[in-house]
Amino acid sequence: MAKAQVQRMSRLMVKTLRDDPADAEVLSHKLLVRAGYVRRTAAGLWSWLPLGKKVLANVERVVREEMDAIGAQEVTLPALLPKEPYEATGRWEEYGAELFRLNDRKGGDYLLGPTHEEIFTLLVKDQCTSYKDLPVILYQVQNKYRDEARPRAGILRGREFLMKDSYSFDTADEGLAESYGLHRAAYQRIFERLGLDYRICAATAGAMGGSKSEEFLAPAAAGEDTFADCPHCDYAANTEAVSYALKPVDAADVPALEEIPTPDTPTIETLAAHLGVPASATLKNLLVKVDGEIVAIGVPGDREVDMDKVEAHFAPAAVELVSAEDFAGRDDLVKGYVGPAGLEKVTFLADPRIAPGTAWITGANKDGVHAKNVVAGRDFEVSAYVDVVVVQEGDPCPACGTGLKLDRAIEIGHIFQLGRKYADAFQLDVLGQNGKPVRVTMGSYGIGVSRAVAALAEQHADDKGLVWSKEIAPADVHVVAAGKALQTELALEVSDKLAAAGVRVLVDDRPGISPGVKFTDSELIGVPQILVAGRRSADGIVELKDRRTGEREELTVEEAVARLTSA
Repeated sequence: MAKAQVQRMSRLMVKTLRDDPADAEVLSHKLLVRAGYVRRTAAGLWSWLPLGKKVLANVERVVREEMDAIGAQEVTLPALLPKEPYEATGRWEEYGAELFRLNDRKGGDYLLGPTHEEIFTLLVKDQCTSYKDLPVILYQVQNKYRDEARPRAGILRGREFLMKDSYSFDTADEGLAESYGLHRAAYQRIFERLGLDYRICAATAGAMGGSKSEEFLAPAAAGEDTFADCPHCDYAANTEAVSYALKPVDAADVPALEEIPTPDTPTIETLAAHLGVPASATLKNLLVKVDGEIVAIGVPGDREVDMDKVEAHFAPAAVELVSAEDFAGRDDLVKGYVGPAGLEKVTFLADPRIAPGTAWITGANKDGVHAKNVVAGRDFEVSAYVDVVVVQEGDPCPACGTGLKLDRAIEIGHIFQLGRKYADAFQLDVLGQNGKPVRVTMGSYGIGVSRAVAALAEQHADDKGLVWSKEIAPADVHVVAAGKALQTELALEVSDKLAAAGVRVLVDDRPGISPGVKFTDSELIGVPQILVAGRRSADGIVELKDRRTGEREELTVEEAVARLTSA
């Protein structure tokens, strides 16, 4: 067995902190800085210090091993990319302000890559000409860039981040489904090896496009994603992907539409109070402009509109709320009293809860007037149904009807069946078995490598510090010399024996540092096993402590080496 490395803290660039950084909001940010794993360079930009780099490299190693196991081939593409391919797919504009754009000295337009679908498509177009060249899966582990407006939460949301992105190329949809399944299973193995608690959730494709998409989410209080989880069945989805079934009802017994005076009731709250009805009996109508055209969106009065869902539905079109100027000269648009009946030249969309036959109290498009018994499909038509409400705890599970639970999570992976969106943009064809061109179909698959480190820090920590698993820890054992010369000598001796047996060792041999500080740092840094050369060093006795459980045991040096080399 090859000799492992002994990292001596007396020579290692690591500076631990007693207090949390002033700007740190989430646990991973606090602990990774305090334990000396990362340091902030600028807003959203982070430097990985020696211990942190080892953890990051271990995550990379696990990812690479599992990608190689499914036959994926690693490449490295540039991070500085030309404008033209992204212009061809429309993403030069779709990405908006989050895309880092720059010019070279000749005025040429470039970007820092947020993701590489276009460039991989062009690579395969250049290299693969026949069906015999496919299927192929290519991947890279590379820094990506996103111009976040408000970078925060440490390495969870930065402007530069390390990502594994892979892409599959097949000649048929059946092949795409197989490549997708290979990635899905590989991701499960990766996250299980890393020790992450995760959920596989249905998701929306967003700017990536495609027909099917799933996210891998790690539940954590610091998560920026909210997902819905059914306690009865295996349904799980990002709230942006939760759907509600359209359920038409019989409106034969509903009286005719009737206008009612409702002065000074421009809001749902004032209307419900005036009429003595629950907000759920009213129909709220939100007006937005889509590429300059006014669109009305109807939802139950007790629900909020999820603007992310609205923007996703209309993407890549620009969506904005109407302003006071948009009501000028429009007799059919009365602010605070808008209703779907009588709207002119306005597209009306609705949440599926506004199903045909449902009756509502809503605006009559007259100042101080609402209407009751307004029936969908009888008194107004819905151009299209879209799921646009903010999902709430207790909403019915789309699969079984049980009330959903909501939780926060960190997105650690995302897989897409892209189909032929990018192949169409670049005419990616290969010669088929019959001698005719075949349009290639693609998949795109990402893992946030640096983000996975933060997710692990969020999930695997206690009040003393980090608690890494052996798979990704910067060392297998943290040897602590309690302070005296004899203890330091024994600590270095046992470290060499462990390293000779292939055990990775971090040894705290710093002179002039109190035992209390060293013990505190060993728990903060979070290596799985802590071996202390302390008060019984003269007898050749050391103390072995399990960082996760806190269990302690006194052993001879030989017993400790045997225990740690067999683990």
